[in-house]
Amino acid sequence: MKLTCIYLLAFSMSVSLFSCNEKESSKPVDEQEEGIEEQDEVVGDFELNELTGDKFIADYLVAKEEVLRSIPQKYIDIARNNLHIAYQHTSHGTHVTYGLFGLQDYKTGDDALFAVTKSYVDKDGKFNDNSEQGKLDLQDYVIEYYAEDGVDASDLSRDETAFIQTTRNYLDDPDNAEINVVMWAWCSIRNHDLQGVYLPGMKTLIDEYGVGGTKIGNGDGQRQNPVYFVFMTGHASDSGNLDEGDPAPQAAIVNEYCQQNQFLCLDYFSIDSHCMNDNYWDDAGDDGNSYKYNNSTAEEGYFYHDWQDSHQLGIDYFENKVYPNNKVAFGQHTTQHITANRKAYAMWWILARISGWDGISED
Repeated sequence: MKLTCIYLLAFSMSVSLFSCNEKESSKPVDEQEEGIEEQDEVVGDFELNELTGDKFIADYLVAKEEVLRSIPQKYIDIARNNLHIAYQHTSHGTHVTYGLFGLQDYKTGDDALFAVTKSYVDKDGKFNDNSEQGKLDLQDYVIEYYAEDGVDASDLSRDETAFIQTTRNYLDDPDNAEINVVMWAWCSIRNHDLQGVYLPGMKTLIDEYGVGGTKIGNGDGQRQNPVYFVFMTGHASDSGNLDEGDPAPQAAIVNEYCQQNQFLCLDYFSIDSHCMNDNYWDDAGDDGNSYKYNNSTAEEGYFYHDWQDSHQLGIDYFENKVYPNNKVAFGQHTTQHITANRKAYAMWWILARISGWDGISED
C-alpha cells in the first residue's frame, strides 16, 4: 500500500504544475466514469531484460497506427499487465498521457487491449491509487513530490540536475516498489547541458536502478524490482529549431546516445516536425505548424490540422482525453488530436520493446 498522504514524506513540499510559460494550478481529478472490464490474467512471470533488436528511437516512423497494429498482441498484453510507469512532466508531456487515455476508446477491442489507469496526487497531497489488474498502470506527476525542499523537479527543464536525486528519493521509498518504468519529459530542451547533465544523469540512474544495478537486490537500502528509464527529446519550436542548442541538434545528441547505447527514446522532435506523409519541416512548431509547409514567409500552415480535416474521426484518428474515460482535450499547446495520437502510438511501441519485442517481428 502506498502512503495515504505524500506529505508524510520527510522532505514534503508544496509544488504546482507548470506549463512552459506560466504556472498551472494543480487540480483535483473529477470522479472517473465506471471503468471498462478488466483483464483477469497476468501474462507470465515478468522481469526486465536486456533489449533485443536494432531500433531504439521511437520517432515519426514508429508513431503510426499501422505500426501499433503490427505489434504482436502478446507484448501489448505483457506491458499492460506488468508495467508500472512513473511519469514526471509539465504541459508538453500531456501529449503522451492524453493520447494514451484516448486510444483505449478508439476502435473495437481497444478498450481492453490498450486499457490504462491514471493514479495521481491530488491538491491535498493524497495519493489516489486507481491501478487495476489488467490495465496499464500510469502514475502521473508523482515524482516531483519527492524533491528536496526548495528544489523544482516538475520536469527536466526547471532545475536540470533535480531529476537525479528526486528519482532516487522516489525509487528508494518502499511505497513505490512496484514501479519498473520511469520517464521524465522536457518543457523546453533548448540550451540545456545534455552531455554534461542529462545523459550522464540518466546513465547514473540506470547503473543504480536498472537491470543489475547497484541498488537492486535484497539488502538494506535496495529494491528488488529494477527500473527501465525512457529517454525523451524536446518538442519542436517555430522560434527556431536548427541552431546550436535548439531542438533539432539537441534531439540528435539524445538520439545518437540512445541508439549507440541501446536505450529507448521517445523522440518528440521527430514526431512534431514530420507530417503524416513523412516530409520533414525543419521550421515546424509543436502544433504541426510551419511556414515552409505553407510556402509562405508571412503565414504558417498546419500540416496536422490539414490531415485531420481530410480524415475521419474514429476511423483514422481518435480524440485525446484528460483522464481515462473522461473529457476530450487536445494535448496542451496543440489544437488538433494528431500530435498526441502519434505520441501514444510511439509510447506503446516503447512499452512493447520493454516487454521483450524486438521491434520487427509480427508473430
